[in-house]
Amino acid sequence: MNNLLHKSQVDDELAGKISQFFSIYDIQHENGNIFFFGIPKEDIRIIYQKLWQVFTEKGYDFSIKYELGEHIIIASPFKQAGEKRWINVVLALATVITTMVMGSFLFGADPVSNPSHVLKGIPFTIAIMTVLGSHEAGHYLVARKHGMNTSLPYFIPFPSIIGTMGAIIKHRGPIPNRKALFDVGVSGPLIGLFVSIVVTIIGLLLPPVAQTTAGFQIQLGIPPLFDFITRFIHVDEAAPLHPVAFAGWVGMLVTALNLIPAGQLDGGHVLRAMLGEKARHVSTIMPFLLISLGFYLTYFQNRDGFLWVMWGLFLSFFAAAGHPKPLDDEVPLGKGRIALGILAFILGILSVTLVPFQMH
Repeated sequence: MNNLLHKSQVDDELAGKISQFFSIYDIQHENGNIFFFGIPKEDIRIIYQKLWQVFTEKGYDFSIKYELGEHIIIASPFKQAGEKRWINVVLALATVITTMVMGSFLFGADPVSNPSHVLKGIPFTIAIMTVLGSHEAGHYLVARKHGMNTSLPYFIPFPSIIGTMGAIIKHRGPIPNRKALFDVGVSGPLIGLFVSIVVTIIGLLLPPVAQTTAGFQIQLGIPPLFDFITRFIHVDEAAPLHPVAFAGWVGMLVTALNLIPAGQLDGGHVLRAMLGEKARHVSTIMPFLLISLGFYLTYFQNRDGFLWVMWGLFLSFFAAAGHPKPLDDEVPLGKGRIALGILAFILGILSVTLVPFQMH
């Protein structure tokens, strides 16, 4: 009985929303799906744009079909992707451990000989997890605000110099419009960069750490934004970079790489929202430009250009896949968002150097 009442309530709520754009003359149920038979009051594409969020909030996906002379809106319950949040938790905890281990090395400790020394990496772990987490949190919160179906962040533990390969979120379902695409794309880099700046300032104000090196050294290229902060704070350039400040440097590099206007990167989303379909031309040539830059630095400047070759090859696959089209691709962004997008790309350029790091 309760199921019947709930089904009737859902029917009435959906029908009330649908009837604004679609004159309903019959409602049928089959295998959990709801079929609304009627006559469209507007263009089918406009109806889909206006109603998708209504169905999503009720836990339904939907489609519009024309069969045997009748228009039918079909509401189907979401088939959950089986997202298990314990995976997010386990990956986050594993990343805490790997960043703590690598962070302890940055603090001059030796956790291999003395496992308790791994705790010395806690400040670096807090800094790098905050920097990377804030980037993905920006995407997540803004996507949710626009009614988009987005997962929690997945941190990626990895035995690199920072103990991780970053974090990602997974998006499912349609992008409602260009404004939503822009907001989601730009939010992560801007929030992540702001946190990176704060972390950098904190790290530069902390006393230098005596570091030990073995086997090789990494020379960091200082981007203009980082250099400006160091000059503003008046730090000793000869002193070793504090691991917390290094986490801020990493955040700037992550921001710059993500703002490259190609494929499914944040910069690709932002440019697609700003230029529409024209953005595909930039996205197509960007991998070639990056690979060319890498070879130029390596063979003509005798500098390390591997990062750009690797990133160009990586992007070539994503650029080839194209970019998903928003449901409403006609809504203009407005001058405010265009200006913010230009500012984001400028900040991305200021957050990177031609050779971010070089092994010795």
